[in-house]
Parts: sequence; C-alpha cells; structure tokens
Amino acid sequence: MTAIASELSAAIRSIPDYPKPGIIFRDITTLLGNPRAFRRAVDELVQPYAGTKIDKIAGMEARGFILGGAVAHQLSAGFVPIRKKGKLPHTTVRVAYSLEYGVDEMEMHVDAVQPGEKVILVDDLIATGGTAEGAVKLLRQMGAEIVSACFVIDLPDLGGRKKLEDLGVDVRTLVEFSGH
Repeated sequence: MTAIASELSAAIRSIPDYPKPGIIFRDITTLLGNPRAFRRAVDELVQPYAGTKIDKIAGMEARGFILGGAVAHQLSAGFVPIRKKGKLPHTTVRVAYSLEYGVDEMEMHVDAVQPGEKVILVDDLIATGGTAEGAVKLLRQMGAEIVSACFVIDLPDLGGRKKLEDLGVDVRTLVEFSGH
C-alpha cells in the first residue's frame, strides 16, 4: 500500500455489520472531517488532470457531490449532479441501473452536458459498479466524452472497476479494501 493510500485508509471509518450482518461499511465522513485527509484525497483525484481541459465533473448523489464539487473547483470545471429519480427541478434525462436487489433510476438535467464535452465522473466508492455504470451510460447518452471515473475507495472483490473498464472507461481509485 502506498503512503497516500495508508494515510487515506487511516482516515476512513470501517463499521462492521452495517447496513446488515457481514457487510463492512466504509464511512468517508471521517475523511471529509479531517482537513488534511480531505485535501489529500481531492489533490490526488485532481492531480492526473491538472492542466488538462476538463469541461465538467459529474458527481453521483450524495458523497460524489462533495468530492466532485471540490474537484470541479480545482480543475475550473463545471459540476453536474447526477441524482435519484425525481430530485431535479428542470427537464431531465434518465437511465435505469442495477442495484444488488432490483433496479432504480438516476437522472440529470437535459442541458447539463453538451455533446463532446470532456467529463470526469466522481464518487466516494465503487463496489458492484451498478450506479457508476448507469452514470456512464447517462453521460454518454448525452454525448459526453468520459475521460475517467474516479473514486476514493475501491472494493475490488465486488467487480465494479472491471465493469467500468469493460465499458472502456479509465478508472482511478485511491484506496482498496478487500472484502465487503
């Protein structure tokens, strides 16, 4: 594990048996509350794209809003919230995505991304990849060029990273946790 991964990993709280027995919930609110760790995480997410023309950062509800907003600010890019169905006030485009036990829908404003814009997708964690896959499909439906999908945490045993890579998306993560 790199020094950065160790530092960030130490700032993430692990909560056993939440939301159900056998699951270890990776809580980034402790990282967000630690100024040094939060800054380090944002800097690490931004670094590969510094000096690159990025038009928009798309953040997935809800922790992706926090991280994505900070990344957008650092890259002088616009920010696009991707939300659960029914949460946005203007005309939207929508896509269904798979959950562990069923299907849900996410949406964004129809005018949030223009064809050809370079977009980075940001969220706190990638697990099975269903939500991220839905966001990629939604952005591509609007003509966006997905530069990368960036996450603080990867749970590689659940296969989400591979799912996105199979879609041709460059995936960048900062910390890996084995198991659930």
